[in-house]
Amino acid sequence: MITRRCWMLTAAGLPLAAEISAARGKKIVEESIAALGGKAFVNMRDRTETGRVYSFYSDRLSGLSRAKIYTRYLTKPSPMRADFFGLRERQSFGKDKEDSAVLFTEVDGWSISFRGARPIGKELEDRFRDSTRRNIFYLLRVRLDEPGMLIEHLGDDTADNLPVHVVHFTDAENRVVKAFFHISTKLPVRQEYVRRDDKTRDRIDEVSRFAKFRDVNGVQWPFQIQRERNGGKYYEIFAESVQINSDLKDDLFTLPGNLKVLPPAR
Repeated sequence: MITRRCWMLTAAGLPLAAEISAARGKKIVEESIAALGGKAFVNMRDRTETGRVYSFYSDRLSGLSRAKIYTRYLTKPSPMRADFFGLRERQSFGKDKEDSAVLFTEVDGWSISFRGARPIGKELEDRFRDSTRRNIFYLLRVRLDEPGMLIEHLGDDTADNLPVHVVHFTDAENRVVKAFFHISTKLPVRQEYVRRDDKTRDRIDEVSRFAKFRDVNGVQWPFQIQRERNGGKYYEIFAESVQINSDLKDDLFTLPGNLKVLPPAR
């Protein structure tokens, strides 16, 4: 039987437990940012990752490409807005000429080849922005002071045989990311989130793993990233080199004026 006194003690304890969870979560996040490079990490302006990208279907290798991924962070507004998207990315493929690419800006997306540039479509644009917003490195670099962002420590556990702190990030739209931070190194080693298929509304489980961190201009960055969808591996990158703050030029993230614009794919 629950007495009034027990109910009052339980009710009084709930806010305290939430405060402790939030304070612990904030401390873990601060420790992780410090481990990632502190000011060097949060002030990172751009990044270039060069290496091999593998794609998989039903856990079997379905594609291999040389890739160069260019990323530029945009200036955050003050005060921070929940709808702000602060990143542009160009994924270029090919060993030397980089003759094909996918370009995402904060407002559109393009598939680029020698034939011209084709709009990539709203579905892929939205998926890219959603996955970027939920990427733990983007969360730590851009979104921590976003209105409505809630950070909670869920406890300690093991993930991929590593001892980890488990932290929930929940934004104003109730999108949740579960991040796993190594207890010793403080670095993020795994993240999980659930999204819904745009058409069928089926549940889709997304998992990313991060390994082989190396120092790049004072920033610790993973040279190996693996992504899984509904338990099956579909993407993996092995970076051979990473450059940070190379002052990437605007032309990497804009379409040349003389490039033919093709109609959207059917």
